[in-house]
Amino acid sequence: MITPMALEWEQIIVDSSDPVSLGRWWAEALGWVVVDESEEIIEIRPEPDRMPGLLFVPVPEGKTSKNRLHPDFRPDDQEAEVARLLSLGARRADTAQDEQHWVTLLDPEGNEFCVLGERKS
Repeated sequence: MITPMALEWEQIIVDSSDPVSLGRWWAEALGWVVVDESEEIIEIRPEPDRMPGLLFVPVPEGKTSKNRLHPDFRPDDQEAEVARLLSLGARRADTAQDEQHWVTLLDPEGNEFCVLGERKS
């Protein structure tokens, strides 16, 4: 029998054309804190000693297609949260969302994320 190794989820790496700007946007959107920042990278976390975090790093190429991984968030009030995120600079994604219980948004660099509605019983 193989014994699993102990793993701690440290962070997710986010490729970006402007990591510091995008990282600051996500810090504001999530209410997180900056724990490391240079001219090229920025790391944010829910609290200074709480993980996982998001590490934004530079890449030379721009986003070319749909993300392979994206976060989903479930707020207390979906409509209010969508309005707040749009006011911060998020944009609505061009997807059909007629009967869906979530809203797909794009961050300032076009990365998808969803704001979920109430949890169904």
